[in-house]
Amino acid sequence: MKIGIVCYPTFGGSGVVATELGTALAAKGHQVHFISYSQPVRLDFFSGNLFYHEVSVSDYPLFDYQPYELVLSSKLVDVVKYEKLDLLHVHYAIPHASAAYMAKQILASQGINIPFITTLHGTDITLVGKDPSFEPVITFAINQSDAVTAVSQSLKDDTYINFPNVKKEIHVIPNFICLDDYKIENRHCEKKMYAPNGERILIHVSNFRKVKRVEDVLHVFDKVRKEIPAKLILVGDGPERANIEKLCRELDTCKDIKSLGKIVNPEQILSIADLFLLTSETESFGLAALEAMASKVPVISSNSGGIPEVNINGYSGYMSNVGDVDDMAKNALHILKDDATLATFKMNAYEQAQKFDITKILPMYENLYNTVLGK
Repeated sequence: MKIGIVCYPTFGGSGVVATELGTALAAKGHQVHFISYSQPVRLDFFSGNLFYHEVSVSDYPLFDYQPYELVLSSKLVDVVKYEKLDLLHVHYAIPHASAAYMAKQILASQGINIPFITTLHGTDITLVGKDPSFEPVITFAINQSDAVTAVSQSLKDDTYINFPNVKKEIHVIPNFICLDDYKIENRHCEKKMYAPNGERILIHVSNFRKVKRVEDVLHVFDKVRKEIPAKLILVGDGPERANIEKLCRELDTCKDIKSLGKIVNPEQILSIADLFLLTSETESFGLAALEAMASKVPVISSNSGGIPEVNINGYSGYMSNVGDVDDMAKNALHILKDDATLATFKMNAYEQAQKFDITKILPMYENLYNTVLGK
């Protein structure tokens, strides 16, 4: 198949999943064309079946805000026509699904039929979608898609609740990881760099938005370090960065916290961690937690959104109510205080991650593609 993938090229989960999906499809012999305003951060061209088409948005004095949706639609028309694509797979409802619909109509007027699949990832439904001004467009784009997927049952349910006029069947195809990418050896030497005296290492990875509640991560860590020697590694960046730095000074924990900023491939740093903290107000899936579990790192998380579909309470880690830092700290200490308990949770986390290996998820997408194409 010749597949066009439209995604945001950033560090967020939707861009990561779209890129990894395209890479895996290319490895199986499909020709994959990425279409975005910049090259996705995790995209490399090791496979000869991968292509990238940049959407160029030029300045025009009439517009205060550049009409990206229109430019994207034109680019989709161009790529579909000249690369002879079989289908489009767009990640995120707006503006990607609406742009795909417009491109489909333009191409239909020229005798070209191009189906498109929309994958819903989370904030397009749970955050942006709650703005009433977007509701008609999102509902229309979803209903006009040839197929729709959501990354969790929780997100599927939220879509029908937030958009009662959506009539399209939504298929749940969960996020995934490639387990082979997380088989990293020789962890001991690198771990000593961050925990020279054998301290337990806690880690958090996110885009530091308010919804991630990174302040809770610091409060949990503060409670843990008062009971056992511990270090915290923060990976990522975002609008809450300044508040986090201020809070660590107030808690006097800065000397035990290492901030690494944005990292394209987190496997190496996850491999030295003992515990992952995910304290989000909501997550449509919790890809960061899955990446941790693939590295044999148990997870302390909130119990919101799709997280319970990934993190199994009492098995791969523990879940608490949003904001309950006392319970999160108690659960963290239960795992970290005893070597045997930690080892058990580490292996359980890895076994849970195996359920989401790309070898299990990729056929679900391929089957959907074939169904849409009538094969």
